[in-house]
Amino acid sequence: MPAHLLGPHVVGQRIVIRRLVPGETGPTGGPAFTDILGVCTSWADGTAVIERESGERVSVPVAEIVSGKPVPPRPNVRLRIGVREAELLSAAIFPGTTSEPLCEWVLFDHEVSVRRRPNSALAIGDPGVDLDTAVDRVEAFYRSRHKHPRVKIEVGSAAEEAVVARGWVEDVTVEFRLAGLAATRRILPPPVEEARVEVQKNDAQVLITLGDTARIMGTMERDWLAIHDLEVAESHRRQGLATKALATLLEWGAERGARAAWLHVETNNAPGLALYEGLGFTEHHRCRYYSSPTS
Repeated sequence: MPAHLLGPHVVGQRIVIRRLVPGETGPTGGPAFTDILGVCTSWADGTAVIERESGERVSVPVAEIVSGKPVPPRPNVRLRIGVREAELLSAAIFPGTTSEPLCEWVLFDHEVSVRRRPNSALAIGDPGVDLDTAVDRVEAFYRSRHKHPRVKIEVGSAAEEAVVARGWVEDVTVEFRLAGLAATRRILPPPVEEARVEVQKNDAQVLITLGDTARIMGTMERDWLAIHDLEVAESHRRQGLATKALATLLEWGAERGARAAWLHVETNNAPGLALYEGLGFTEHHRCRYYSSPTS
């Protein structure tokens, strides 16, 4: 009976084991042992395969394992990103977006798209002036472009209090969720081989379609993979197609060096929240869109 509780059930988990080193003597004259830390990728035919952080795979005869246990996943340093830096990742999704800084605030404008994200001021950080003046400048910026003024603000911030006091109208609240790519890929099924993959924007953006049933887009920015525009035909929902599309997208991102994935999901999107929660995407922060009360 082994002195550990490891077995096939730990495949996909990060574990640490102590193994006997046959034919070697330890410092006290007894048997020699060594420790191995990594993700168990296989446990079959009397052999465990452990992938170290370096990518090296070590095959260990199960009979040589004297102790071991699962350990928490190593924290992904990419997940320590600040709120403002995280939200600035959105700019890469919309090629052609122009911007104007207001100290740490950023006023985004897109010549073609009418969507919120590329046509809102990111009101996070220090605008360099008092908040009333900052809001005035946001209004002037968008009105000069014949657009309705909008801001995106971290929930509970002083900037939110300022626009609420001026009667700005609440639109929608979104969660910024993120996950380590390696951990999430271990949960997902294999990528769909017959998926259509259309690479765009100098190999930094992709559209993936599963026939006429599902589509998803992704955008690379450094080693971050943005997940966006996930759609499943209404007649094909609740059949696992969203998960398959995500698996295919994350495979594409991993091949390009992505280490973390992120997305926005509206707080009233219960199916989306459940999907991403189950795949290990955790809430980082919430933002809320507001629009000027005057047209």
